[in-house]
Amino acid sequence: MERKKILALISLAIILTFIGYIVYDTVRSERKSTEILSTRNDKGPSDQWQISQVVELQKGLKAVTAASDGKIYAGGESFIVSFDSSLKKLWQIETAGMTTALAISGDTLFAASEETICLVSPSGEIINEWGPYEAKSLFTSLSANKNYLAVADASNKIIFIIKKDGEVHSMIGQSDEKLLIPSPYFDVFLTDDNTLFFAHTGKYRIEKWTIGGKFISSFGESGSDPDKFCGCCNPAHFTIIPGAYITAEKGINRIKITGLSGEFVEYVSSANDFIASVPLDVSSADGKTIYGANPADSKLYVFRRK
Repeated sequence: MERKKILALISLAIILTFIGYIVYDTVRSERKSTEILSTRNDKGPSDQWQISQVVELQKGLKAVTAASDGKIYAGGESFIVSFDSSLKKLWQIETAGMTTALAISGDTLFAASEETICLVSPSGEIINEWGPYEAKSLFTSLSANKNYLAVADASNKIIFIIKKDGEVHSMIGQSDEKLLIPSPYFDVFLTDDNTLFFAHTGKYRIEKWTIGGKFISSFGESGSDPDKFCGCCNPAHFTIIPGAYITAEKGINRIKITGLSGEFVEYVSSANDFIASVPLDVSSADGKTIYGANPADSKLYVFRRK
């Protein structure tokens, strides 16, 4: 009898311990979830922009680019869609896989998958395909001018400069000092005068190079202050507008504008409820309207000044 009581007490203790662990794990998970979801900036400079419009797209949104004629293009899991300046849909096409990046030059839209690049006409027809250029590529960003297309390959940690006939002009990142790209966030921007900018995410900075592979300058450092880039792999996305950069970060999910020397100008979005680990791809043709593609909810956010 005494033995049965002891066994019963032991069983009860095990059950209570198990219940206690479940309660503890649930509370810990909820706290962790809250930390992941909470990206609001309740201190420091306030946002000078606001969300003026939201467009819900099909599941899997990944990239956005804005053209100088007012058209907007977005892409993601098996689709590319075109909008006019009022965000009225013009056309949508299916693609074989994920559209990872977009760029527009003249009347040609460039759309990257992981290893290839499709050329799309103004009416939404796929007119050509380039690549693969390297084994096991992961194209994460495109930028085009009238002469070249810059292609960021986060897997091989190189940037291809491609001529408009699809041939490789040069490759950045093949020198003895390799680029430090720890994750699939690797953005590029090519100016009209063939100057290349890219996010060297492992070093928390934006670098300026010639397309021939000569380093010119850089700015940025790690930190949570407004003029710094927080945590690993930032800036996750960026674009250039007249006289400034627009950058998007993860860890602290914030979009901000910095001057050409890297000085903080203002927040576009910092007091937000975006998921911390999922940064928005950003694009702007004029610096007056900023488009943010959010992979977390497959929505296109339009930011304008307050």
